Amino acid sequence: MINIRSSGILLHPTSLPGPYGIGDLGPQARNWVDFLSKSGTGLWQVLPLGPTGFGDSPYQCFSAIAGNPYLISPDDLVEEGLLHPNDLTNIPDFPSGSVDFGNVIYWKMDLLHKSYEQFRHAGKKIHKEAGKFYSEQEEWLNDYALFMALKEFHGGKPWASWPAIYRDRDPEALELFKEDRSHAVHRQKFYQYLFYKQWNKLKEYANQQGIKIIGDIPIFIAHDSADAWTNRDLLYIGDDGQPTVVAGVPPDYFSETGQLWGNPLYRWDVHARDNYQWWIKRLKAVFSMVDIVRLDHFRGFANYWEIPAGEKTAINGRWVDGPGADFLTQVHAEFGKLPIIAEDLGEISPEVYKLRDQFNLPGMKILVFAFDSGETNEFLPHHYPENCVVYTGTHDNDTAVGWFKRIGEGEKTFAQRYLQTSGEDIAWDLIKAAWSSKAVYAISPLQDLLNLDNQARMNYPGNPQGNWKWRFFETDLNDELKEKLHNVNSIFGRSTC
Repeated sequence: MINIRSSGILLHPTSLPGPYGIGDLGPQARNWVDFLSKSGTGLWQVLPLGPTGFGDSPYQCFSAIAGNPYLISPDDLVEEGLLHPNDLTNIPDFPSGSVDFGNVIYWKMDLLHKSYEQFRHAGKKIHKEAGKFYSEQEEWLNDYALFMALKEFHGGKPWASWPAIYRDRDPEALELFKEDRSHAVHRQKFYQYLFYKQWNKLKEYANQQGIKIIGDIPIFIAHDSADAWTNRDLLYIGDDGQPTVVAGVPPDYFSETGQLWGNPLYRWDVHARDNYQWWIKRLKAVFSMVDIVRLDHFRGFANYWEIPAGEKTAINGRWVDGPGADFLTQVHAEFGKLPIIAEDLGEISPEVYKLRDQFNLPGMKILVFAFDSGETNEFLPHHYPENCVVYTGTHDNDTAVGWFKRIGEGEKTFAQRYLQTSGEDIAWDLIKAAWSSKAVYAISPLQDLLNLDNQARMNYPGNPQGNWKWRFFETDLNDELKEKLHNVNSIFGRSTC
């Protein structure tokens, strides 16, 4: 249920500062929660938390439920006795303002392997705790750990290119592999134990300070994932392991050829036969990790763009009906009133708004979209209903400063007139416009609070490399910023303190 006027900051944990090349779930994450609490900010929004693959995108994960081991805190492992302090004495000279994923992954996984070896010789108490986690999560964890061990064994290759006995999950072959590579399988389970232990500790810390965490569920799963490998019957995947149709969006104002995402599409008729149990389990797992969920590409539940596999662009697709109200009715029956935000951006049909409103889900309003078409633009604050979430921008957009530098004079002049500003402090002008609006939630990426331009942009959709790298500096969270944020939270009735 989303009904308490609040404010929030969008920041993925990878963007936290620290000496280990990538943000993690340790001391700096707790410092971030302290900053939110002291500034009266009640929401922390993250991107999907799953283990990332090619392109390092959190929207293309090896699992819809597993956590990203790169986020595990070395400091907390030392504190628990699962690493020795000497293991952290020769840290590579990582850049401090961005993530060098290649070098970070190599170093971090070597560190986690050392932690696993330490765990193998640890006392009974931690083995009992880990065993309890393995038992509670076995429904997804066993397949995930086996998938990752097989992927490691095959040099990281996608599962559809594995030998047929593994690709097609031959039971005898899988049992032999589990016996021969038992430590490789168990190591993957151990990494998930570490991630969930640290994440649950962080979430509890945030909740104790009155901060709710907004998570993110991509509607589609990655083809190269444990979920697709394990549940081929739920997807349009052929005998060779390859998708027969894939996801994307059609040509529009932003792209003449559309966007070809390449994710396999769901066989919704098969999902409906057992009342969408795969989705219910997925949602249950995510709701155990976060307080509120943003459903990415919500329009896909109403209708989605189906593209034949093998197409080079998204042009030659067709609209296909999604599961619609039948799906959300089952979700509502399972969870009650839904703490869900519907990502309803892009080219949206009336059916999408009807589905959103039928279940009273708040949609999204983006301020950097508001000034290009005059006073009738739906993203202008005077049009907002209370039941919506306003963002200055998202991870897929220009930063506020970057947007203002890029736009044409007509759009810029209208923004200055509407906001009654010279534009010299445009990011905070947008923040104040969002915070003062009727929207129940007002959220800004941290980049906008810091007045950063597009060098700090998180993602350029369609670019397969170079995204998801931005990190802030520890000195950025100073008393001046905390007081400035506390002030707008108080003035516009969004403060938690």
